[in-house]
Amino acid sequence: MIQYPRIDPNIISIGPIKVRWYGMMYVLGFLAAYFLIPRQPRAKQLGLVGPVAQDLVFYLAVGLIVGARLGYLVFYQYNDYAFYFKNPLEIFATWHGGMSFHGGFIGAVVAGWLFCRRRRLPFWAVTDCVTVTAPIGIGLGRLGNFINGELYGRPSDVPWAMIFPEGGPVPRHPSQLYEALMEGLVLFALLWYLRQKTFKDGMMVVFFLIFYGAFRFFLEFFRTPDAHLGLIFGFLTMGQILCLAMIVAGILLAAYVQRTQPVA
Repeated sequence: MIQYPRIDPNIISIGPIKVRWYGMMYVLGFLAAYFLIPRQPRAKQLGLVGPVAQDLVFYLAVGLIVGARLGYLVFYQYNDYAFYFKNPLEIFATWHGGMSFHGGFIGAVVAGWLFCRRRRLPFWAVTDCVTVTAPIGIGLGRLGNFINGELYGRPSDVPWAMIFPEGGPVPRHPSQLYEALMEGLVLFALLWYLRQKTFKDGMMVVFFLIFYGAFRFFLEFFRTPDAHLGLIFGFLTMGQILCLAMIVAGILLAAYVQRTQPVA
């Protein structure tokens, strides 16, 4: 067993003002996207540099944060809708926790579509340029989960198991680190490599949907199911169900892209 490193979730805490590592991971993820999007030849062709890239990242940031919060409420809090109707301000209380990757992904897609419509840019080409940078933010977010001691793994006796502060006295998989590695580093390396190949516009999104969905589906077997939901159908987590939907969406999108989009 490895000792869980107790890192203060707050970088700075001055009275009621707190800057948390988890929030900083979001900032670093958006900065990575801002610097990496313009470095792609396709992005330069589309003019996604300078102020245009800044505008794009701003749209994505707003869409992701709003979508992540609403997605959490829709996908993971469907048993508590009455509470939010009675306490509508809690919908915006992100500091209480509760952000959904799948909701954030949907929110970012909607924001990207609005950006492309406003700028009159090809949606799938722009989305490809953004998607290959997304795993960096995802991986950093999982590191933030690890620092917070949340979303920990299932009980395990592997040599690297850890006892998490909120997980009881049982050693558990550090599943946040598994996800940071696979959904972050490995997925980024894979997409960054594939972007150099010749594909039709939209295929980077296809690869992201399928590979992320597959990685996350597998890793969910090591992660503790949400306490208030448990296992759905007795063997699947909500995350796995949403990942299966991502994989199916990726397959359908691949068929659409091959039929309608030009080669990049």
